[in-house]
Amino acid sequence: MPIIVLFSIWRLLDLAIAYFAPIFIPYLGFFPYKDQLSSYHLPNFLSSLANFDGIHYLLIAQRGYAQHEQAFFPLYPLIIKMLAPIFFNNTLLAALVVSNISLFFALFMLLKYIGLISPGSNKFLLILTVLVFPTSFYFGAVYTEGLFFFLFVVCLYFLKKRNYFLAGFFAFLASLTRLVGVFIIIPIIFHLLNRKPIPTNSRRQQTNSANFKLILTVISPILGLFVYCLYLWYTTGDPLLFFHSQPTFGANRSTRLIFLPQVYFRYLKIFLTANMNFQYLVSVFEFLVFNLVFIVLIFDLLRNFKLKIINLDRLGLALFSVANLLLPTLTGTLSSMPRYALLSVSFFIFITEIKNHWFKAVIWSILAVFHILALGFFIQGYFVS
Repeated sequence: MPIIVLFSIWRLLDLAIAYFAPIFIPYLGFFPYKDQLSSYHLPNFLSSLANFDGIHYLLIAQRGYAQHEQAFFPLYPLIIKMLAPIFFNNTLLAALVVSNISLFFALFMLLKYIGLISPGSNKFLLILTVLVFPTSFYFGAVYTEGLFFFLFVVCLYFLKKRNYFLAGFFAFLASLTRLVGVFIIIPIIFHLLNRKPIPTNSRRQQTNSANFKLILTVISPILGLFVYCLYLWYTTGDPLLFFHSQPTFGANRSTRLIFLPQVYFRYLKIFLTANMNFQYLVSVFEFLVFNLVFIVLIFDLLRNFKLKIINLDRLGLALFSVANLLLPTLTGTLSSMPRYALLSVSFFIFITEIKNHWFKAVIWSILAVFHILALGFFIQGYFVS
């Protein structure tokens, strides 16, 4: 019941913000194919949820990959294409339904999973923390965040339940949804390290089939990426085109690996030399959100190591959260970092477990204010993440 209530309130409030945003914020809309959003015949406050990358997913679902769109992984547009006939071939409507249903069930499964690995966590506050995060509106927009969140959490849940076939299946699908899906191998390995030893008699009876199932579960996140690379190699001749295409979409991304100290130096240079404009403020927003989440994740890791009995499931989740956050920085920028941070689940758990309720209330209030601002500007065509 709390999930239904919180999800409904979040969805209605976000739609209200999207509806009233044009009254307070002038429209910018400087992104490719923006004019095509009107062809879906939905109200502006709904069609604007496909701004920027969203329109690419819709176009891929309609007519397949165009040049450089291989940067967008295939599962989300494929699901949209499969479901579009149910929604009168309106791919935008189908995409919104997929994203929002995915988020709802992701929240439901997250509570079930947290109940298994951290029974003391306040489940109501955990959902609240996720939903007030400044960029949580991407979960319900035409982006992969909602679908990936669902696949990731369901994988973790079945992993904890030792249903390794389903855990591997959802890990495979997750890595067909986003590149960061390959890092699901981290919580899988840590979970297997946490398994109790099998008694000698049972070990003798263990079949080669069971061993193969465990191996397949471990490599399943890599298999998803491998399948997409094979597809790219067959269709374009470049199995890494999803990476090589990144500079095409701006954001000053590099195909040469750049390490975090260099990224910090770049942002320091921006803050000291760039003109004060909206892009400058977005850079500040990206920098602040990245460092907030990064610092919290470091504290979470340190707390895990300080425990007398280390919870390897929590540790695996924490390491995945750090890897998820750091992977995009290797392209030399913190662009879109407030959106990527949504999948660093350990951040939300740590905030929820803070003992000082007043401090938590201040954090939620700040996050909620930035949520309103970020969503309002995103709806009006400003790149915020």
